[in-house]
Amino acid sequence: MKRPVLALPLLALLAVAGTASADILLIDRAQAQPEGALPARGMRMADVEARFGAPAQRLDPRGGQKRQWPTINRWVYPAFTVYFERDRVVDAVVNRAAGNEVGPKPAIR
Repeated sequence: MKRPVLALPLLALLAVAGTASADILLIDRAQAQPEGALPARGMRMADVEARFGAPAQRLDPRGGQKRQWPTINRWVYPAFTVYFERDRVVDAVVNRAAGNEVGPKPAIR
């Protein structure tokens, strides 16, 4: 009985992994930011706008078709995007800075 040759796929995987070493990880940049650089979970919309200013863009709300699906609002700032459930911050995500940076894809508009 012959065993499948696994060396070739492994070598191909290692070759691809070697080329990705020049990429910048978004998480490294996000962790290097000072405390308070992003809105904290639970902040109200008015507090976020008072502290960080008006967003560059307010995307259309999503969800809300059913009671168990709350409306999610998204505000885009130059450095981050804030996600609100109703009027409270659920999460804030650092935006991708450059094409060579590995991180989340841009928001769906």
